[in-house]
Amino acid sequence: MTRTPRFTSIALALLSATPAAIAQTSPPPATALPTAPEVTITGKVPPPKDKPKPPPQEPVEITSVTVAAERPTGRIDRQVYDVKSDISSTNGTAADALNSVPSVAVDPDGTVSLRGSTNVQILIDGKPSAMLQGDNRGATLNALSAEDIDSIEVINNPGAQFGNEGGGGPILNLVMRRNRRPGGFASVNGNAGTAGRYNSSISGSYNEGYWGFQGSAHVRHDGRNAHGDSERDRIDIRNGVPTHSEQQSATAGLNNSAGVNGAVSYNHGAHDTFNASLTYNQRDNDQRARDHYLNTGPGQATISDYVRTSLRAGESKNYAWGARWDHKGDIDGETLKVDLRVSSADNTSGSDYTSVYAVTPPGRIDTHSRQRNDTDNRIVDFTGDYERPAFGGMLKAGWKVASNRNRFDAFYADILSNGAESINPARTNLFEVDEGVTALYGSYQLRLNEQWGALAGLRAEHTSLDLNQVTGGIRAKNNYINYIPSFFATYKVSDDANLRFSYAHRLRRPNAGDLNPFVVYRDEFNVSSGNPHLKPTQTDSFEIGYETRMAGLETALRGYYRKEDDAILERKVFISDTVLLTTRGNGPGSSSGGLEFTVNGKLMQGLSLNTSGNLARSEQRILDSSGAPTGDTRTASSLSGRVRLNYQPTPQDQLQFMVQAQGKTLTGQGFREPNTTANFSLRHSLTPALNLVLNVTDIFNSNKMESVTDTDLLKDHTLRRFDGRIVYIGLSYRIGGAGGGGNRAPGGRGPGGPGPGGPGGPM
Repeated sequence: MTRTPRFTSIALALLSATPAAIAQTSPPPATALPTAPEVTITGKVPPPKDKPKPPPQEPVEITSVTVAAERPTGRIDRQVYDVKSDISSTNGTAADALNSVPSVAVDPDGTVSLRGSTNVQILIDGKPSAMLQGDNRGATLNALSAEDIDSIEVINNPGAQFGNEGGGGPILNLVMRRNRRPGGFASVNGNAGTAGRYNSSISGSYNEGYWGFQGSAHVRHDGRNAHGDSERDRIDIRNGVPTHSEQQSATAGLNNSAGVNGAVSYNHGAHDTFNASLTYNQRDNDQRARDHYLNTGPGQATISDYVRTSLRAGESKNYAWGARWDHKGDIDGETLKVDLRVSSADNTSGSDYTSVYAVTPPGRIDTHSRQRNDTDNRIVDFTGDYERPAFGGMLKAGWKVASNRNRFDAFYADILSNGAESINPARTNLFEVDEGVTALYGSYQLRLNEQWGALAGLRAEHTSLDLNQVTGGIRAKNNYINYIPSFFATYKVSDDANLRFSYAHRLRRPNAGDLNPFVVYRDEFNVSSGNPHLKPTQTDSFEIGYETRMAGLETALRGYYRKEDDAILERKVFISDTVLLTTRGNGPGSSSGGLEFTVNGKLMQGLSLNTSGNLARSEQRILDSSGAPTGDTRTASSLSGRVRLNYQPTPQDQLQFMVQAQGKTLTGQGFREPNTTANFSLRHSLTPALNLVLNVTDIFNSNKMESVTDTDLLKDHTLRRFDGRIVYIGLSYRIGGAGGGGNRAPGGRGPGGPGPGGPGGPM
């Protein structure tokens, strides 16, 4: 079905560029929404004319307008969750919004997982964005305002219209807020938090006649200080004697971020709509870090003991612009959409290090040094989608032409006693990757009868890869084609119940950072690198779901199974007595499955429940320290979930309490321990337009990241804790029409949706 690309030539070429000095590195929830059809603009327009004229007395509404109520429950291939009803949306981030979606977890570093897997694509309005790629993604999610997000689509088995860029796993699509109601609307939020944190945002829209305008701006001073402890034992392969090392770290410093975005649309008659958008975000940070390193040998003899202080600074600039043309054909249901998106992310970070030694290690030491990392990413995405009724169903076809350019520039210098800098060639490197994708897809959706509906699709992707290890003077290229099928079906059990089935085959290509073999310095005990030997991961995913109403509650139960061949897993190996290299490797295979459930509804007058959970079991073949399979397997069973209670004691007051629990998850050579947090929110209406909002995150100071690595040569335990309880209090003021995409009072709709909608589901 899929022809696996040949990475052999790339692997051999790039490995030769790896510095020989590597081995000598010095120690140095959300509410589920029924989804609507694709939309244009709700402004009033006259019947089609060759030349636009002012709207008549009785204007004609565009038929593809989104209506806020009575929409079908959801598309056949996804669930949609409304995040506007979450009280914390006025001062939260995109990471907070994702954390309220069933089976989604975002840790304090911004790492996103869905059903325990971190192989997740994140799109904005269905398109990839440079600011959500690679290491930039976590910081962006912790800076992007939740106020700008309308809903989040969870696509566990992506269909033929979605490509494999950014990962071959499930998709989380951030649907940005668009107010399409005629007239003007605006909202202003201002919030102050503990330890000097603050954020503020303003957004507004105006739609009249042929034109629609929308924009927003935000500023944020936020972040989390952290401290951590790590204990590590390296087993000497020659004599079995362990070498013990410890690291205690503390990091302090908050981040500043600001952004603006705007969009304009023009209705040219009743058949054509033109849209343009522009987004710019900037982020910077200044941090102070202190790390204490202790290394002991046989008999607990101290080999080295020293403290390193770091001054870190970084800046990120992200922009995106887009243009889109929507054409409505003469046949009812016929549409053509042409979309161009360009996005760019430029990230610069630098650190100055100073080490003070109580016990100086043998060999070379770094008393003073400096590091700088520059990462640039640019994505051009041009797509077209054509849809029309055909043979009693709906036919959809489209194309994609995309370019993804990445540049990694790492610089490291030792500062000599006279103040001069000496470049460290083992830690300095320039690496570039250009990836081009051309794709065609087709899908066909059909209601077979009153009970059955089906959607089938096939995507063909051609990928070209150009890698340039500039430092080593080595270039390599590769080209390959993949075919990606998908299938969905629904069965109407009754007026209140649906069965859903889905299957998708996906491909996870290693990204640019995964392939770069050069070793990047992280700290005295830790370095990282990519692996040019990596092959793409082939994934087959199956799901069956049942949705119904029971005892006045909306419920959904989904069973799923995912199998991966050549899974890309994390691998750790020592390159010196104390320095641990974290890289990637292809495992022989992994699988996961489980049951996901949601139960939502009104328990009593003023009290509603939104709850979800995921009972999962995952299995991975164990890799030894060299990355080879041992023949043994590691399994984990876990229960993750969240419970959200919404209580409205008076028309003016709303209270929300939420508990989130993340179960045990497997990594390539170990696992991450479970974690539980609790949040509280309160909204009080001072006037119909002015609200007072209070948010308390991590009430019990329980947020942590605890991981264990266990191989034949490595025993590692790491625990990181973050600023726990954070309190925000602020005001939210709304101007104009009450709909406008603003917050709704919590009520009977929660994750899982208002129950099955129309007959057969898919149409």
